[in-house]
Amino acid sequence: MNWVAMPDSLLQIERDRAAGTEKVLVALRVNGEDLAAAFPVHKTLLEVLREDLRLTGTKHGCELGECGTCTVLVDGRPVLSCLMLGLEAAGHEVTTVEGLAGPAGLHPLQVTFAELGAAQCGYCTPGILVTAKALLETEARPSRERIREALAGNLCRCTGYLKIYEAVELAAERMARKGPAPLEQEPQEGKPPGAPVKARPLSHAAGTGAP
Repeated sequence: MNWVAMPDSLLQIERDRAAGTEKVLVALRVNGEDLAAAFPVHKTLLEVLREDLRLTGTKHGCELGECGTCTVLVDGRPVLSCLMLGLEAAGHEVTTVEGLAGPAGLHPLQVTFAELGAAQCGYCTPGILVTAKALLETEARPSRERIREALAGNLCRCTGYLKIYEAVELAAERMARKGPAPLEQEPQEGKPPGAPVKARPLSHAAGTGAP
């Protein structure tokens, strides 16, 4: 009987299949970018982000869903990436700590955490930042109690939490300060030049409330 040598690539596929590590190619959207990665079906989103996409800002913690260290945003909501399969992220928008900064610079949360010393060893900080971001996108000025509730699943062994809460409050204050629309001057009949005039918002489309 004549044996035909199997190409190395096919041999590797067979070995992967036998070992249960056969890879699938998955299209993902991470931090606003369309990406593709090939990984075994059993890999968690945490592992895919760190090992396949090299986004190491998201940290390994307990890998039991108890510490919050691995938190990322999926469609804007905090998710424990150690408990979610990478396959499940297909068709969803994933945001990691690397995606917080924008063209204008760091996110206000990143700035206030640095200013107030809310991060010490920093290992838990990425999960806390994305969780706080999700909170501020739904509640512009959350109370201290709401901040505490939102971050209850994110454990920190260094700071005692007070500086974290204060940093979130300061970021919320700064973000809210930028919210109101600028004012334009509306001339009024019968008013001499230079007299005080009535001001009105340019637009209410940004959700700034009633005039």
